[in-house]
Amino acid sequence: MDDVVLYEVSDGIAKITLNRPDQMNAWTGELGDELQARLGEADCDDEVVVVVITGAGKAFCAGADLGDGESGFLPVSADDDGRPRLWPYQVRKPVIAAVNGHAVGVGITFSMLCDVRLVAEDAKVQYAMVRRGVVPELASHVILPRVIGFSKAAELMLTGRMLSGAEAAELGLASRAVPADQVLTEAMSLGADMVRNASPVALAVSKQLLWQGVTAGVDEMLSREGRVISSIARMPDAVEGVTAFFERRDAVWSGSVNESADDLLEC
Repeated sequence: MDDVVLYEVSDGIAKITLNRPDQMNAWTGELGDELQARLGEADCDDEVVVVVITGAGKAFCAGADLGDGESGFLPVSADDDGRPRLWPYQVRKPVIAAVNGHAVGVGITFSMLCDVRLVAEDAKVQYAMVRRGVVPELASHVILPRVIGFSKAAELMLTGRMLSGAEAAELGLASRAVPADQVLTEAMSLGADMVRNASPVALAVSKQLLWQGVTAGVDEMLSREGRVISSIARMPDAVEGVTAFFERRDAVWSGSVNESADDLLEC
């Protein structure tokens, strides 16, 4: 059987591809489990600085596979094989969703757990759940209102209406909309820019602070950032970043996400 999720690492970028093109990458328990396992693998690998997730074929993910009825809505118990399983927001690396085509149901709710989304202009995007007798999942009721505002989020989730990728970008669901054949290229280019120009440890810590900010107050975040900066500013990557800037060269980063990022957030 072909792998339902493809995984490859090159030049600091882990590319993860949903690989059920004949089914428009419809979500199954097997696909979800393998996807989370690959995200866990990327998180643990210091060779990976950025993760890009896309779909094989013309769709990103057309929603839950309902071929077996309501079971398509339900998660599957993960195999106890020792592999960590993470959602995109838990990965200590920037995760870019290259939404190359239709993103319906879990196709969009999963994408919203990523840090950055680029979407095909003509993609169909839909929070279709209420039209199927269920409700949006994956923290949609927290994330979507914070991304696009309560009223717009309520309209999308309570009507379940379809919108194009272009409109999704206009609403702020995605950073930008581009032609479908350029989505992956644009995402990989954005990832390469992060790999080349940003400290992996700083990326990891800033990402986690961003997600903590979904529920943290201003005073709490001011205090947390202050503690982090007082520590990270004394680390080798901070010295290298400033030195490289003044010497007008690319920085050579030496920090390890696995060795440093969690400690910085706990300081």
